[in-house]
Amino acid sequence: MVHSKRGGFPFYDMNINIKTTNITLNQALREFIEKKIAPLEKFTRIIHNEDYRSPSGKVKSVLEAFVEIEKGTHHKKGPFFRAECQLKLPREIIRSEAHSTDLRTAIDQVQNELQRKLKQLKRRSIAKVKRKSRA
Repeated sequence: MVHSKRGGFPFYDMNINIKTTNITLNQALREFIEKKIAPLEKFTRIIHNEDYRSPSGKVKSVLEAFVEIEKGTHHKKGPFFRAECQLKLPREIIRSEAHSTDLRTAIDQVQNELQRKLKQLKRRSIAKVKRKSRA
């Protein structure tokens, strides 16, 4: 859903879905995840500048993030955390996964990797437009 324009590009709501395994999702953890994942929306504005319509014709939110966090044991060395995030864009799905002994560190690693991948996609998108304009 387009709400307003910032810097000439539409601003979309990002739906963030969080799934947990062996962890209770409290308000502080939810806010931390949203604080890390929601700013990634700004990297997608120049990449996909349109609404997405489902086959039934309904306008959907362009950006969806599926975050999965899990607590497990790794080779019986104690608690081990896994964080995974998939960003669903209109024509792309970008995925990142990280493992760490600290949950917040794993989430930070996922955010950094997604940011790197989005910047790379943005550079490719801009280069593609420039190539087309030269032809």
